This record gives sequence, structure tokens and C-alpha cells, in this order.
Amino acid sequence: MSSPYPDESYRGLAAELRERLQACLLPEAEGAEARGHLPRAIWPALAAEGWLDLPLAGEGFVRSAVFLEELGRLGYAGVRAAIGVHAFMAASYLAWFGNDAQRERYLARMRDGTAVAALAITEDQAGSDLSDLQCSAAASGDGWRVNGTKRFVSNGSQATLIVALVRSNAQRHALGGCSLLVVDAEAPGVTRTPLNLLGWRSADVCDIRFEDVAVPRENTLGKPDKAFTCLMRCLDFERMVAGMLALGGAGCSIRLMNRFVRQRVVRGAPLSANQTIRHELVELIAELRLLRHFAYQLVQQYVGGRLGSGDASILKLRSTELAKRAAHLCAQFHGARGYLSESDVARLYRDATAGTIAAGASELVREIIFDSVDSEALLD
Repeated sequence: MSSPYPDESYRGLAAELRERLQACLLPEAEGAEARGHLPRAIWPALAAEGWLDLPLAGEGFVRSAVFLEELGRLGYAGVRAAIGVHAFMAASYLAWFGNDAQRERYLARMRDGTAVAALAITEDQAGSDLSDLQCSAAASGDGWRVNGTKRFVSNGSQATLIVALVRSNAQRHALGGCSLLVVDAEAPGVTRTPLNLLGWRSADVCDIRFEDVAVPRENTLGKPDKAFTCLMRCLDFERMVAGMLALGGAGCSIRLMNRFVRQRVVRGAPLSANQTIRHELVELIAELRLLRHFAYQLVQQYVGGRLGSGDASILKLRSTELAKRAAHLCAQFHGARGYLSESDVARLYRDATAGTIAAGASELVREIIFDSVDSEALLD
């Protein structure tokens, strides 16, 4: 069967990454699930492997995409979310819109693991639709005073810095008049409250409240009140990253299911002797193979500077929905074993739904896809 990778060297890279990721992260993963976050010591270890300094663009991003899929394939969506937010999503804002001093001060420390980054975008009334952003930054002397609450922030309790989207001009509506700020997570007035989620338990998801938090003017990423264009570029990138991570997660569930139905014997025959089960599994395998080819084609387009919102959204939508469906069937085929809360199958089931909500709920993502094409383009 044909390979989805641009060339066969990436197949060897994937196998190498799989082995190294398992050795580095699997011993820590269950503890992280129990305590709600990765240990601080893991970040320098990830940096030592070169995984916090992977390319965010250019030809080298193909390697990053392989890493993201293999990270997702570990089967711990909370772990992948924590690392993905730090090394790709938050990092992209600093790499692309930070000045030299900001990159030296923040990005360099993120890449060596001495700093942990969070990305604070979502609010109670501004989730998939960010037009009603309430968290504000008022000019004060040579800086800003930030007030408001951000919700569902990964790496929330362990972060040392927070990239936050705030409304800096109350006279402008929707996403006009918004700015991106780097906030010291340990500054006076920052309160972090861990959330008890159904899944993504190791992602360290928190609510973060800012009460009159002082932020220096020099911590503004890009131009004040001009965050919209930054946000659009980074959200497309975020959806591509989320899609690659979920693609690995779908592969994890499908492989686990494939192995189980061939080994589990019921009434003297393996579950795979049942045609319905075989066909359900084959549908998932077929969709996974097609989607992997689409994903790496999209990565090649991105490398060439042609990442469209619609295509990034298609990858995010189909990967997360496939992961959700695969996890559900995996649990169903495992029967009572799959309902044990401590089982790998149950964790995959709990985690999969979050992927269809984070980085844009599936319902909104479908609207983005529809708006990105016209009736003729659909036929091209």
C-alpha cells in the first residue's frame, strides 16, 4: 500500500519517534493523569530530545508533523494537548509575532524547558466564536492592566508564562481592538483554578482569573489592537496541529481494536469472525488511511506556504470525529473491560470527545469549511 509520507525516510523517523516517545512519556503518563499535569522535570527532558524546538514552518515542518502524529498515537490526549499547546500553539504566536527581545526572553526558555507556556483564548461567552471577548487590557502608564477570566487553559497551573488574547480597545467590536499579551503567570493578581474534566486529565486545564494584573507594554505581541490577523494565522495552524494529534489518537484506538477483535474469543470464535465487527473495523481503517494521505498532502501545502482555513479545518474536523468514533467502537467491542475507568480503552473514550470541542467545536469548523468554498470550488 502507498505511504502517506513525502518519502520513505519519514517511515523510519516515525518508528524512531514512536520508540523514543514511549520511553520518555509512557512512564510518566499515568502519574500525570492522576495528579492532573505533567511533572516539571519532563520539560527539560523533552527539550533534550529536541522536541520543544521542532520547526513551526518550512521544509522541516514535515518532521514536526510526523512527531505530532506519533505523539497522538501514544494514547494520552492530555499529554499530547499539554505538549502541543506549549511547543506549537503558544510557540507560534511568539515565533511569528514576537520581536527579537521577546523571542530571546520567552521562546528560548520554552525551547530549553525552563519555561512552560499556556495559551489563554477562551472565555465563558467567547469559545469557538471569539467575537464577544470580555477579558480587557486597559492602558496604564507604560503598560497594561488586565482584568477578566480565561477558561479551559491547558498547562494552566504549571505555566510560567501565558499568551493571552485581550480586548484592548473597548470602542471596537468583534475581534477588532484586541491585543496579544505575554503575561507572567506568577504575577500578582493571577489566580489559577484547576478544572475536573471528564478527559484530558493530564492536560492541566484551568480557569485563569486576572485581577488588575500589571503587564509591561513591551510584552505586547505584534501591534496593539491588531491581534486579528495574528489570530487567524495561528488558529489555522492550531487546527492543523490538532488534526495531526487527533489522527495519531484515532490510529491508537483502531490498532487497539484491531488487535483485540482478532484475539478475543467468544463462543469458540474470535470477534473478528463476526462480519459486522469486521466491516465496522474496516470502515475505520479505510478512513484512517485516506485521512493520513490528506494530512500529509496538507502538510506539504503548508510547507509551500499554502495553508487554507478550509483545508486546515477539514483535517481538524475529520481527524477528531474519526478519533471519537474509533474510541467509541473500541470501547463497545471491548465490552465490560472497556468500561473499567482505569483501562486504556476507557481513557481513549473519555479523551476523544474533547478533541471535537477544543480548537474549534465541530459545528463551527463545519461553518468555516462551508464559508471557505463556493459551489464551483467544491468540484475542483
